[in-house]
Amino acid sequence: MNGSRITAVGHYQPARVLTNEDLAELVDTSDEWITSRVGIRTRHIAGPDEPVDELAAHAAAKALAAAGLTPEDIDLVLVATSTAVDRSPNMAARVAARLGMPSPAVMDLNVVCAGFTHALATADHAVRAGGATRVLVIGADKMSEVTDWTDRTTCVLVGDGAGAAVVEAAEESAIGPVLWGSVPEMGHAVRIEGTPARFAQEGQSVYRWATTKLPAIARKACERAGLTPEDLAAVVLHQANLRIIEPLAGKIGAVNAVVARDVVESGNTSAASIPIALSKLVERGEISTGDRVLLFGFGGNLSYAGQVIHCP
Repeated sequence: MNGSRITAVGHYQPARVLTNEDLAELVDTSDEWITSRVGIRTRHIAGPDEPVDELAAHAAAKALAAAGLTPEDIDLVLVATSTAVDRSPNMAARVAARLGMPSPAVMDLNVVCAGFTHALATADHAVRAGGATRVLVIGADKMSEVTDWTDRTTCVLVGDGAGAAVVEAAEESAIGPVLWGSVPEMGHAVRIEGTPARFAQEGQSVYRWATTKLPAIARKACERAGLTPEDLAAVVLHQANLRIIEPLAGKIGAVNAVVARDVVESGNTSAASIPIALSKLVERGEISTGDRVLLFGFGGNLSYAGQVIHCP
């Protein structure tokens, strides 16, 4: 086995839905103000009794069921999150305990909004190097817990949820080479810091970076997979803001691709956004097994990571 592939995906979102009208009762905003600036209409919000690892475990269980696997089959769990409250045990260990896994390796990755694509690349590397045979890759965040609900510039953006993928060894690679990096000197543009931790960002700086610098990087990720953007069946970008997703997707040049716009109904779920959006495209039948899909995460640290996968 010289490659790896995603064999199944799954997602989970809390039951509570927060609308723009609901937010207008909390801060000085309106449905028109929110949709015109970020394109978001609703978002799912977890309750105080729904921790990050519970969201992650629900998504993971769905992905395992779709793959026809049991928790005992997994030998590595990777959880991408930036909203873990405790330092130890980590989210991956907590997910493994919730699912009854006997002895997997467990690691968390904090690359904020680009976390899932970093974790997916790490899983691909581990499998191809022989360090694992079946990996559970999860993006999970509870952004509502680090949000200032009096700040209308950020509270209108966020949502909670989790998405998961099962990565298995394969004879040929169905996960393309990752293209990843960062702009450390601009890391302050997206922050979750302080006591208590709070999410803040420099929106205009992030917008300019995402729409001017990232298209060329995303196209290069396609080149590494031996494809052109025209070959893509779908593009799943980090669901940051519809006003970022649409121009970025257009500049990539994937003229034949379905563009995920889950941000409209889910908001920005950070590391969970790409796997949730991918899972929904699969669930709705908008993409088919074997289709080439560009996954491209970007955000905190001004990190980015992208790869082309074959749809499970």
